[in-house]
Amino acid sequence: MNLPRLDLSQNRHYKWWAFFAIAVGTFTSVADFGSLIVALPTIAAHFGTDLPTTQWVMIGYSLTISVLLLPMGRLSDIIGRRRVYIMGFLIFIVGGVLASTAQSINVLIVFKILQGVGGSMTQGTGMAMAVTAFPANERGQALGSSITVVGAGNILGPVLGGLIVGALGWRWIFYTSVILSVVSISAVLLVLDSKRFSRRGTGSAAFDWPGAALSTGALLSFLLVMTSGPRLGWTFPPVMVGIALLVIFIALFIWWEQRVSAPLMDLRMFRSRFVSMAVGAQFLSFVGNSSVRFLIPFYLQAVLRYSPQQIGLIIVPSAIAMIVAGPISGRLSDRYGLRRFTVGGLVLSTAGLLILSTLTESSPVMLVIVALVFQMSGNGTFYPPNNASILGSVPESKYGVMSGFVNLIRNAGNITGIAVGTAIVTATMASLGFLPSLSAVSEVGGEEIITAFVAGLRITYKIMATLMVASMVLSFIRGGGQGTPANEPSAEATRPASTA
Repeated sequence: MNLPRLDLSQNRHYKWWAFFAIAVGTFTSVADFGSLIVALPTIAAHFGTDLPTTQWVMIGYSLTISVLLLPMGRLSDIIGRRRVYIMGFLIFIVGGVLASTAQSINVLIVFKILQGVGGSMTQGTGMAMAVTAFPANERGQALGSSITVVGAGNILGPVLGGLIVGALGWRWIFYTSVILSVVSISAVLLVLDSKRFSRRGTGSAAFDWPGAALSTGALLSFLLVMTSGPRLGWTFPPVMVGIALLVIFIALFIWWEQRVSAPLMDLRMFRSRFVSMAVGAQFLSFVGNSSVRFLIPFYLQAVLRYSPQQIGLIIVPSAIAMIVAGPISGRLSDRYGLRRFTVGGLVLSTAGLLILSTLTESSPVMLVIVALVFQMSGNGTFYPPNNASILGSVPESKYGVMSGFVNLIRNAGNITGIAVGTAIVTATMASLGFLPSLSAVSEVGGEEIITAFVAGLRITYKIMATLMVASMVLSFIRGGGQGTPANEPSAEATRPASTA
């Protein structure tokens, strides 16, 4: 697509012009997920379905993104990131238009999955392009700003969702995402230098189709097991089959990636304690945090009786805290090292979860606001330096696949945290003699079922705080170094050619 482009490449602020063009798209893609969280009860009521079924609107979208992030990231390294990014938003727009017309929950799930295909293409390349726009010595600043946009999308998504659902109806969530997507594509076409941002990687142009298939199988097995196991039981035959398939897919993926000449992902980098612990800390932090974003709206609406619009406004202070913390942490971690910011951020997030673990049926809303501010300012402090260390472990020619991997951690952690958090709450409700369903909290109501729900909520947040402590330990043991230099020669240069 060749539209007239603003020639800003010689402008000394071009890196920020390019960043803004990419940031609009990043925000749109991520905020769409958060908007749906708030809209789920309204969508369930509209179609007359229970919340576990309606939840698949969100889970199907996240599953699709998660399983395609690595392949799309690698594809962008081969054919050009700008091209994959634009194609992704075109697919996202088509899916949004179709979803806005859905007349049943199943049709809505299908069209949301289509949007997930486009979302995997934009999320798998956006971070890579943002880093490319900045000099190498400003990587922390670039990722700090980029992760702030992701965090703002995660937090402000529910704010926008609550306001839109309350004022215009849930279908306008999709109309809004389509409008923002058109703006995103226009910004990229007008601002980004097609030569610079369509640059291909320097390694082999072969796409690792077997690796992509095996990674997709492994991720699908993992995510489906995590969403079904807590609900159906780990000894339920289909769940056990899923666990077996997960082990098989992982083993085959590792075996294949160590032998192919142009792998989907070079697994040798995980031999580094610095990289492996950064990845582990990242995953655990997302598992711990995602249950807050999913369950807090239920608490505020069903227990404290706030409307969707009010819930959106309650989240605003924590959104501001994350937006402020991100770029500050990214810039300062370049200067003073990673550890004090990764560990310090996790301390703040853990404190927020511990505060939430004290909630009762009559807790003041200010307690929730304070807890969310602690948690989200901690996230904003932790993610930029941690992501900088992960992305900095590969050369620039691999930024696409590594950007996809970083986003994969986020999506997989979100799904796992939501599934585990929901399972803990509903299991607690069942143990107290109530229907093990979140929908029963708002539909059935009553003092006793509310008490059971809040009891499950407290247990969930205590467990999630424990996971955050584990993430903190990994970050501390890892150290404060900067990882492998980004200009290190590609692993492909030293990898023997495959005979396969």
